[in-house]
Amino acid sequence: MELKVLFKYTDDPDQYKMDTYISHGGYKAWEKVLKEIKPDEVIEIVKQSGVRGRGGAGFPAGVKWGFVPKDSPKPKYLVCNGDESEPGTCKDRVLMENDPHRVVEGMAISSYAIGAHHAFIYIRGEFVFPAERMRGAIEEAYEKGFLGKDILGTGYDLEMTVHTGGGAYICGEETALLNSLEGKPGMSRIRPPFPAIEGLYASPTVVNNVETLANVPEIINRGADWYAGMGTEKSKGTRIFCLSGHVKKPGNYELELGTPLRHLIYDLGGGILDDKELKAVIPGGSSTPVLTPDQIDVPMDFESVAEIGSMLGSCGVIVMHEDTCMVWAATRLAYFYMHESCGKCTPCRMGTQWMYQILSRIESGEGRPEDMDHLLSACDNIEGQTLCPLGDAAAMPVRSFAKTFREEFEYHIEHKKCMVQNSFPSFGQ
Repeated sequence: MELKVLFKYTDDPDQYKMDTYISHGGYKAWEKVLKEIKPDEVIEIVKQSGVRGRGGAGFPAGVKWGFVPKDSPKPKYLVCNGDESEPGTCKDRVLMENDPHRVVEGMAISSYAIGAHHAFIYIRGEFVFPAERMRGAIEEAYEKGFLGKDILGTGYDLEMTVHTGGGAYICGEETALLNSLEGKPGMSRIRPPFPAIEGLYASPTVVNNVETLANVPEIINRGADWYAGMGTEKSKGTRIFCLSGHVKKPGNYELELGTPLRHLIYDLGGGILDDKELKAVIPGGSSTPVLTPDQIDVPMDFESVAEIGSMLGSCGVIVMHEDTCMVWAATRLAYFYMHESCGKCTPCRMGTQWMYQILSRIESGEGRPEDMDHLLSACDNIEGQTLCPLGDAAAMPVRSFAKTFREEFEYHIEHKKCMVQNSFPSFGQ
């Protein structure tokens, strides 16, 4: 069953307004932090809660905050990542549209904790309405005295800015996002130095996902132990699972971490569309390795999904039924990553093109016997060889599809057609 923490009030059509948010307990955590809790204590509370990054990497938020040097003479910055570029993922958008003050409050508390006096929220360019909602919430927060100079008479100052990007997948990666925020091309930086030491404008910076920061007010209000009491030993709290594809009830479902994938698909999602057989599931956004029907009893937490060879990622769960051509699906993914590569690294720039060319050839009925070996070799020469995770994101799903459904790929090559009778049209059509 659903366990609504972040989605508790998102169905209220007025939740985006300041007065409604306050009536539901909004900004109490912010006031409590400013008047009663020291910055280091806030960091410790977030550490104890066990909340991990919700953007895909799953790094503990409190630990990341603790990396910011306290003695740096440079200004410190908090950046909220609202780019949400992973295909199959649509959760941060809902929070920004329906509960923007929760995001503002989470950003404010996080800024206070790391000693930042300017916070930015970076929103992908296509998210016009979420950006409008965030701007409106920030304006209301200034009007009420929750942002600006001498907030609530405590002497703490905080400015907050909305910045919209150009709509590039790579800008979901934190260092590419920072370059874009500075007005530079959205290309990843070499690390180290890491953003906590040298991030925005070469100053200490924390970058966290929208969903991550939206948890912070609840953690402050209800305590670290309450939050840590949900989920599993190492994966605490709830996650918003974005269920799409061939299911009867697609949508966003907030569940306790550790909930079985089968429950999400068959109980909450209503089962497979048209009552067909399940063929494959992508569990964490398009960049994660595919799962087969015998693996869907896996608990949806970071460790359990990793143990069976995939990743929880951004929790974009994409379901595919029996009529799905796996060669077609892999070709679609390869095209996306080829298109979104920033071109900075040769293995990614050239490798994604090679992967797409091979897959397109196989899918269109012109495959060669050696293509499978060449495809897997291309994956090996991309993964782990690039500056940022985009190369891995491109190679991992393609390798997973090719190995898991190799028979289907080989059938395409040998018979010049798809082995699935009712499959989708050719990628080129």
